[in-house]
Amino acid sequence: MINAVIIEDEPGNVRIFRKMLEGYCPRVNVIGEAGDITLAFELIRKTKPDLVFLDIEMPGGNAFTLLDKLKPFNFEVIFVTAYDNYSLKAIKYSALDYLLKPVNIEELISAVNKVLQKRNVNQFQQRIESLLSNLDAPKKNMFSLAVPAHFGYEFIVVSNIIRCEADGKYTCFFMNDHRKVISVKNLKEYEDMLPTDIFFRIHHSHLININFIKRYHKIKGIIEMEDGIMIPIAARRKKEFISFFIGEE
Repeated sequence: MINAVIIEDEPGNVRIFRKMLEGYCPRVNVIGEAGDITLAFELIRKTKPDLVFLDIEMPGGNAFTLLDKLKPFNFEVIFVTAYDNYSLKAIKYSALDYLLKPVNIEELISAVNKVLQKRNVNQFQQRIESLLSNLDAPKKNMFSLAVPAHFGYEFIVVSNIIRCEADGKYTCFFMNDHRKVISVKNLKEYEDMLPTDIFFRIHHSHLININFIKRYHKIKGIIEMEDGIMIPIAARRKKEFISFFIGEE
């Protein structure tokens, strides 16, 4: 059993959320609720919950303002929001969970189960720090990415990724400091997550950062990266790549 609080400014949403938790997440014990930043701060400090369901936009500020005031953290957070916007990209990069309103029951159960199965306060603090840093990042490619590994998370700077390579169900990140970082997520998830203005999937096994392309061998249809690796361009991606990167046929 874990203790949780709900931070949400709409009473109707709170009632619905409580019923969903009671009906589908019996191991979650709701010990309080608050509808604005000031009350939320006082509630969390007083009750010391294990889990906070946190609406992003609230009277008096937002979720990130509240989290900044609550450092250091000794609880997990599941964000709840009605808006699919820039903030959600930062949340994804930091390997944190969020629910879109109206909340889907299966997604709620999945998010809660992750908290129940693997609570690690130190790792969570790192992910929140990564999130707050990402929200201040001036450009998408300056984001820090939390890479899930078997031991926990490794944090890498997106702009330092030379390329990503599929290895079965895993993804290998090759960094410009010669590190190799292995993620337990597949390449498609990172193709969907990383900024499309600098990352291009040239092959079913390769996602590259175009800023680290050294040469394009037109006749052979091969890309040479700054780390010396030669990667063939898939025939079906060649025309799109030329248009995307070179701007001509």
